[in-house]
Amino acid sequence: MLHEFSSLVTYNWLSLAPDSKLAAAVEFFIYDTIKIFLLLMIIIFAVSFIRSYFPPERTKKILSHKKEFIGNILAALLGIVTPFCSCSAVPLFIGFIEAGVPLGVTFSFLISSPMVNEVAVVLLWGLFGWKIAALYLGTGLFVALIGGFIIGRLKLEKWVQEYVYKIRIGEGQEIAKQVFKDRLQYAKWNTIDIVKKVWPYIIVAIGIGGFIHGYVPQDFLVKYAGPQNPFAVPIAVALGVPLYSNAAGVIPIVYALMEKGLSTGTVLAFMMAVTALSLPEMIILRKVLKVPLLAVFVGIMTVTITAVGYLFNAIL
Repeated sequence: MLHEFSSLVTYNWLSLAPDSKLAAAVEFFIYDTIKIFLLLMIIIFAVSFIRSYFPPERTKKILSHKKEFIGNILAALLGIVTPFCSCSAVPLFIGFIEAGVPLGVTFSFLISSPMVNEVAVVLLWGLFGWKIAALYLGTGLFVALIGGFIIGRLKLEKWVQEYVYKIRIGEGQEIAKQVFKDRLQYAKWNTIDIVKKVWPYIIVAIGIGGFIHGYVPQDFLVKYAGPQNPFAVPIAVALGVPLYSNAAGVIPIVYALMEKGLSTGTVLAFMMAVTALSLPEMIILRKVLKVPLLAVFVGIMTVTITAVGYLFNAIL
């Protein structure tokens, strides 16, 4: 149905030539815009309802006083169902440290929350199938576990800004105390709020994906980031760092890149770099981390994401 509608708009209403690059780009843009926004609204509503049971205050309580590695696992898993974006990184980081959550456990959550986005899992499942979605989920959790565990073992608490340990954050009113009707209302308004905030990024991402789909020659992408290039994965990671998007927003670009023939591991590495290693997020984290700890975090993330990309390129 969506394919028919996008074709109708492209070739009948806009009267674009069927074999033109512009027509291919426009048809891709129309189809993906409708599909992704429908999926977003449905999934965000469902996720918001589930997330009403896991406000930041409850999340901090669950993670406090957990032993090493067990806490990393719990933090990484909770990061999936509490999809805070990088703009929430600073208050969450402060809250977790104040609640006594170990630094390494905090970083496992900090990595998992933006990287392993359940909306992206559903979108990947719908676009590429359950195997790709499972790969994304598993590798994201692996990076969150390893990154947080290594930072915890290095004992880098001295490289957190001093003021973080002095702040006391109030508990506030927990969403978890709401009744069923209130949760539905919360999910409704949260869906509207999130869509209002992210729709420009989604449109831009779909536009980039449409441009890649219609105008970028396949030979160009294969030459610089194709399977035969041994540096394809680090190139993809480097290209993802300057970008800023959540996992759902980068899906259209991922879709277009995979259609052009890029390897699965290369595309996954690009996606992870955009969502968990972006320059804007590093700027935000600089408010709570000293330069040495931020450098360690970036280094660990770069190495693990690159390794994951190479691993899955070899397997697939």
